[in-house]
Amino acid sequence: MEKSKILEAVKVAYDAIDDKMGTDVVMLDISEVSVLADYFIIATGSNSNQLKAIADHLQDKLGAIGVHQRSMEGAQTARWILIDFGHIIVHLFHTEDREYYRLDKLWADGVQILPEELV
Repeated sequence: MEKSKILEAVKVAYDAIDDKMGTDVVMLDISEVSVLADYFIIATGSNSNQLKAIADHLQDKLGAIGVHQRSMEGAQTARWILIDFGHIIVHLFHTEDREYYRLDKLWADGVQILPEELV
């Protein structure tokens, strides 16, 4: 997939998370530091129902532009939901779990992307 299409998908994912009032959204370009994906998106939800709603909305919105999930982990407990969309991996955390795992600090070598950069 070409870079412009991947960035379009990152924007759609950001908007989908925002639609469902996800907070503390961090988008990292990890393409230079990992072979796992090109982008990580990390967001927080205040409860399990909100995290599940965000995950469902992400699948709908990204699916509508032809980006489908490859796998999803953690939906049963909804404390940390990981959704693999190929070039993009989304991590949805419950507030306490996000503070505990500090994934955005662990991947600090990635380049942070600001929402206004996703035009």
